[in-house]
Amino acid sequence: MPTAAASVPSRVAVLFGGPSPEHDVSVLTGLQAVRGLAGVAGVDDVRPLYWSKAGDWFVVDGALEASAFAGGPPPGARRVELVLGSEGGFVERHGGLRPRAERLAIDAALVCCHGGPGEDGALQGALDLAGVAYTGPDAAGAALGMDKLAWAGLVRAAGLPALERISLRRDAPSPGCAPPYIVKPRFGGSSIGIDVVADFPTALARLDANVHLRRGAVLEPYRPDLYDLQIAVRTFPALELSAIERPLRARPGSEILGYADKYVGGDGMASAPRELPARLADDVADRVRAVARAVAGLAGVRGVVRVDLLSDGEQLFVNEVNTVPGSLARYLFVDPVVPFPALLADLLAEAVARPAAHLGSTGADGTVLRSASSIAAKLA
Repeated sequence: MPTAAASVPSRVAVLFGGPSPEHDVSVLTGLQAVRGLAGVAGVDDVRPLYWSKAGDWFVVDGALEASAFAGGPPPGARRVELVLGSEGGFVERHGGLRPRAERLAIDAALVCCHGGPGEDGALQGALDLAGVAYTGPDAAGAALGMDKLAWAGLVRAAGLPALERISLRRDAPSPGCAPPYIVKPRFGGSSIGIDVVADFPTALARLDANVHLRRGAVLEPYRPDLYDLQIAVRTFPALELSAIERPLRARPGSEILGYADKYVGGDGMASAPRELPARLADDVADRVRAVARAVAGLAGVRGVVRVDLLSDGEQLFVNEVNTVPGSLARYLFVDPVVPFPALLADLLAEAVARPAAHLGSTGADGTVLRSASSIAAKLA
């Protein structure tokens, strides 16, 4: 499949880290991307930008290993700011009492931020307002993918197969499905803060005990007969599906595919145990691909996403869509093979060819303002 290498921007920032429970995984993805960009023709300048757990931005050395970030910004990190407006972007200030502001020369940002404000639309909205082109979902797509309740409602409304999922609140009525249940953060990644509980009272008790549920929680039936299937979708230069993966649980007997199964292996998702391609009946594999295409259209996918499903070998259920997947799902593109530099090149080409936002004020011509009465009269 041809790439859009000729349109790849030459000056690239790699954004990773962030005030998120998935901060550490994001560091792994970001450093992999920095190394991968060395093989992308046309990219002449790479600026690794580390987003700290405190929410501050730093220019860092992309040759560092992940352990250098275990305590926060590494030695030699230089603070920068994300400035909004027509002259916005990432700015580094030099000097003392009257610092000189230098705007970093960036043509596009490669977003490698997982969870929290890096994947829920907050970062994307800020980049839109700063006029910075970026990879991955736009603000609306990111917000939709992160909201497990809204996503489940959209999937079911579209007629796609999904398990029942309800909002878990202290005043919530008992669910229509039988226990046991899975309790998940409504706004969060696919692994952190998830509990399997025996009954509804225990689920309600988790609202006070689990810090990850503070912004909201969802509840769905726990089906021990179901296992995970994953497939990636990329959208540029044309829609393409990856091989289908069956992630394996590193701990035999564990109830769910957890954070340790996915990420505690040294290289993020790229080193997690898996069956790839998954051994599936042909009709099941065909349905997985059909569902992935439907999800791509439903979610307005941009960049690379990972579609997570559940199956018992016959039935399929859409679980989640991960709009900035770990390791950018590079490990899934094995049939046909998409080399990591080619994947990165297409992401960056899409960032400039298909801008995420088109801000404008067409229609606001001042007519309403010129004909308006006084503000005092409106308040009367």
